Amino acid sequence: MLVRRVPPVPSPVLVEVFELLSQRGFQVESGIAEELVVRPDRLAVDHDLYVLKSHTELSLSLAAVLDTQGARMLNPYRCCAATQDKIVAARRLHAAGVPAPRSWVTGDFSLLRSLLDETPLIVKPHRGHRGAGITVVKNASELASLTPTDTPMLVQEYVEGSGEDLKLYVVGEQVFAVRKPFSESSFTVAGRPVPVTSELREIALACGRVLGLGLYGLDLVDSRDGPLVVDVNYFPGYKGVPDVAPLIADYIEDYANGSESLSLPELEALAEPVGPTH
Repeated sequence: MLVRRVPPVPSPVLVEVFELLSQRGFQVESGIAEELVVRPDRLAVDHDLYVLKSHTELSLSLAAVLDTQGARMLNPYRCCAATQDKIVAARRLHAAGVPAPRSWVTGDFSLLRSLLDETPLIVKPHRGHRGAGITVVKNASELASLTPTDTPMLVQEYVEGSGEDLKLYVVGEQVFAVRKPFSESSFTVAGRPVPVTSELREIALACGRVLGLGLYGLDLVDSRDGPLVVDVNYFPGYKGVPDVAPLIADYIEDYANGSESLSLPELEALAEPVGPTH
């Protein structure tokens, strides 16, 4: 279940993954929800495994229909839905002690004015992706200029970073890190691989446990108090990670064969705090 790419060219990593799985005897079919005509009242499970690579509302809705019929999905639908909802994800990350910025929600932006005495803020749609709709607010006039919206928004304290994106990519228990200069279009650029410290590895795997993910990525900021997780996304593009396609193919194969499984844990079952709490 793929997402539209801009420009509309196939993901090189996915092309290689599909080829590897086909060589191993799997029949691989792919589609983009927005480019199909589907009858949801007749949508039925007809594949052994669905791989959810899209973050769109339509893809999530179709995944939910399949999930109610018992479809096996990677990552599982409930885990993807919890990850995609930044409000839900913020609660789960905090419960597990994952270091992350403080966050708030409100339907009235003017109520945030007192917070600006403590910290600048960053406002983002609760189901946003690739930085769309994000606004940094540093003073009262910028706060007053925010347009009221019916879309739930997550408000986080704005943490000044190093000017570089730090991204962690995870395949099962294997963690990779890349850095690249920050820009609005940096998600289209491959980063340079960097070593994964024990602290970063622990943070990455804790995010996977708390959100029930096996193929996922994290965005982090280097703060004065250490790395902070500012976003988690399921099945990212793994840009800049060398030779990752065989690892992804192995994980999908293991999941299809039942050697791997994932589920969304209850809050009471979450891991002990990871690193410093905020």
